[in-house]
Amino acid sequence: MTLIGRPLVAGFAEGPALVSNEPLSFWGGVSPQSGEIIDRRHDRWGAVVAGRVFVFPRGRGSSTSSATLMEAVRNGVAPAAIINLEVDSILALGSIVADEVFKKSVPMVVLSAEAFQSIRDGDHITVNPDGRVTVIRESAGACESA
Repeated sequence: MTLIGRPLVAGFAEGPALVSNEPLSFWGGVSPQSGEIIDRRHDRWGAVVAGRVFVFPRGRGSSTSSATLMEAVRNGVAPAAIINLEVDSILALGSIVADEVFKKSVPMVVLSAEAFQSIRDGDHITVNPDGRVTVIRESAGACESA
C-alpha cells in the first residue's frame, strides 16, 4: 500500500514499523545512548527505536527533544524515520541540525489520521523524499502488500 504524506524532513529510509498511539517526548523518553524508550508511562516502554520507522502521533513537551534526537543520530541509535499525525517542529529541528552537523538526518513525514492508523507494528515501511510511504505487511511468513 502506498500512503501520501507531507515530508517535514525529506529523505529516504526504510525499516520495520514501531507503532505507538501515544505522544512521546524524546527528552526523558528515549535514551540517546541506546535508542530505548525509557518513559515508563509510555505504551512502548522498553522498545528500541534504533533503525525502526517510529510511528507515533506527535512529540510531547520539551524543546530539548531536538538535542536528544541529535545525540541519538550521533550515537547511531536514532529511528530510521519518524511518521507523525501532527507537525513536530522540535524533532524536525533536531533532524535538520543533525544533518548539518553529522551529515545524517531522520526523515520525517506527516500522514492523515486514516493513513496513520493503517500502519501496523512490524510492517516494512519505506519513506521517500516526496512524502510517499510504502507499507508492506508480513503475514504468516510471506510478504504481502497491505
